[in-house]
Amino acid sequence: MFAMPSPHPPEFRRRAVELARQGDQSMVQLAKDLGISRSCLQNWVNQADADENSGGGGKGGSDRLTTAEKKELAELRRRNRQLETENEILKRAAAYFARENVLPK
Repeated sequence: MFAMPSPHPPEFRRRAVELARQGDQSMVQLAKDLGISRSCLQNWVNQADADENSGGGGKGGSDRLTTAEKKELAELRRRNRQLETENEILKRAAAYFARENVLPK
């Protein structure tokens, strides 16, 4: 299963964040000019702040996960689901073979 591609390319997001940080326009006006919502632009700015303030080790005082941490978390959750499924299959197989060995032939 693949992640959906984002509707806006990373370069567009980076440039939008740069423009928002310059402060030449209000967030609302900038978002309107870019064709996105203000909350979307705000999320991009907050995520960029979290990514930049992570400092390579830990969260850097932010409660927000960095993009790399989000990716890792998604991969770990996917792997956990896979292992749980495999474990359930093995439990059922063990129960099946245990019943087969107990019944008289």
